[in-house]
Amino acid sequence: MKYLSSLKNKPEFDVIVVGAGPSGVSAAITLAQADKKVLLIERGDYPGSKNMYGGVMYSHAINEIFPNFLDEAPIERIIRKHNYSVMLENESSNICYSGNIKNDKNISFTALRSKFDKWCIEQAQKKGVIYAPRTLVKNLIVKDNFVVGVKTEIEEIYAPITIIADGVNSLLSKEIGLREDIEPKDVAISVKEVYKLNQNTINERFNLLSDDDGAMIECLGYPFNEILGLSFVYTNKDSIAIGVGISLDELTKTSLRPYDYLDLFKNHPNIKPLIKDGELIEYSAHLIPEGGYKKIPELFTNGAMVVGDAAMLVNNVNFEGTNLALISGHLAAKTAIIALDCNDSSKNTLKLYQKFIKESFIYQDLKSFKDIMNYVKKRKQSFLDFYPKELNLFLKTFVEANGIAKRKVYLNFILQFLKSRSIIELFKDFFTFVKIFLGVFIK
Repeated sequence: MKYLSSLKNKPEFDVIVVGAGPSGVSAAITLAQADKKVLLIERGDYPGSKNMYGGVMYSHAINEIFPNFLDEAPIERIIRKHNYSVMLENESSNICYSGNIKNDKNISFTALRSKFDKWCIEQAQKKGVIYAPRTLVKNLIVKDNFVVGVKTEIEEIYAPITIIADGVNSLLSKEIGLREDIEPKDVAISVKEVYKLNQNTINERFNLLSDDDGAMIECLGYPFNEILGLSFVYTNKDSIAIGVGISLDELTKTSLRPYDYLDLFKNHPNIKPLIKDGELIEYSAHLIPEGGYKKIPELFTNGAMVVGDAAMLVNNVNFEGTNLALISGHLAAKTAIIALDCNDSSKNTLKLYQKFIKESFIYQDLKSFKDIMNYVKKRKQSFLDFYPKELNLFLKTFVEANGIAKRKVYLNFILQFLKSRSIIELFKDFFTFVKIFLGVFIK
């Protein structure tokens, strides 16, 4: 075996997975189903103890790992109402897609990570995965340019393949040179609060027909009129998650802190009634990789692969991270199975992982959206301030009946619009839209 060229002791496991988040669990279960001996290491006290996300997961990816999850997993609500809002300080323009999908292939749903991750670990253990919580991996063991195991605080553990799923900072992948330190512009911070409310109140406030139906709200604009940030609201069974996400480099341009923006958002006239009389039961914050396509690191080396957040696999345009993590873990495990069966954990075999990623929706979506956030940052005054204001002004004009002929009202709006925006700026905005369109729809 190429990976054992300098080892005296036989490896204890076929694969070591470091990190029990979605990507790590996905990898571990896929391997165990192929009768591989897997060790899943987690430094947290219990599954999900240090995991935080907005609140929505996608069944397409979950079905790959847990085919019967809808009947078995502790999910909160299936999202039936998808709301999008363009907000000003005291008003907003809103659009809602409401659907009643009959099958479980394309739904999205909310889940509480402390419950859902615990269930995932239980399923992994049933498949034969050895789970080791409260275990810190300090270093990778490298012999003859091969990763051959991990060193914890108390012992060394050997395996021909290690899957690195240690999150956004990923000290292990940096240790072996697969990625560099992330820059502030390539990471966002999300802060979230969870408010406890009874199910009937949630159903009434979000106009939901049953306790199993859920809603989400994703917001653009206020309180982020000058810096780049987004806001969200998601419904759980008997609680509401509300939060904001802000690019770290944008925070240097303001005196406000993330929780200040969260306070502004939750006191908006549209949002405040939704959490009225709710009991605050959780506050959390988490870093989110946002470098996208251009910041995907080296995904493999001799004896190791990187998955999930550690590989910067987050689609921040569509608020997708968990499903990318699940699929990347699955593809890494698929590669590891091939490598173990052909007795070769070198780059020559593990490069298949990168091939699988490039053939998947993960790589294709990240490539399509690779420039969008840069364009938005360059024209953020336009996209985050000017056009939201103009959109709300137009709709306000549209719904008002003030005794003035509509033709004159609309003409005045057009003249005001052209007066408040120079032709040069309009052309710049137009060409930015064109660039975004070409980047998304043309390869």
